[in-house]
Amino acid sequence: MPLLKQARKKMRHDKKRTSANSQKKIALKKLVKQMRKGPNTKNLTPVYSALDKAVKTNLIKKNKANRLKSRLSKALAK
Repeated sequence: MPLLKQARKKMRHDKKRTSANSQKKIALKKLVKQMRKGPNTKNLTPVYSALDKAVKTNLIKKNKANRLKSRLSKALAK
């Protein structure tokens, strides 16, 4: 347990941020999963924008988003 007041405050903030980030990651994974199950152009744009937002907020790395986009568009082409 942190001793300093600021360290306690940081711990509270980190806990809040961690829970928010995990919820966002779960939502992103659900979108990708839906796209993989039934690939169509209607599902593609929300997934792309969600991936871009996740990169913008440092939720996932840029290369991972690009890799997922590539694989999803490949699945759509089949």
